[in-house]
Amino acid sequence: MMHTTVGWHVELEFMEDDQHTKAAALLRLPDGSEVRAHGHATRHHSDARQPRVGEEVAGARALNELAMRLLDKAHSEIDEASGRTSHPIHV
Repeated sequence: MMHTTVGWHVELEFMEDDQHTKAAALLRLPDGSEVRAHGHATRHHSDARQPRVGEEVAGARALNELAMRLLDKAHSEIDEASGRTSHPIHV
């Protein structure tokens, strides 16, 4: 049986104007370190204003960047612990 030993919470905040949506993602890890990332979306002038869609696109881009930063962090920690250069971690 598996037991949950830790949980992570990601915070997403959005800033919007009529044509742009910016997303900021923050992940606080149990060791106290933080991983931050950003994403953006731009509405084409002929598209209807749909703030939720802008948030979804900008949020997805921020989460994607967050995932890549987390992979880089893990890769660095593997190298540091092993004392050698490991193979890159790819999605």
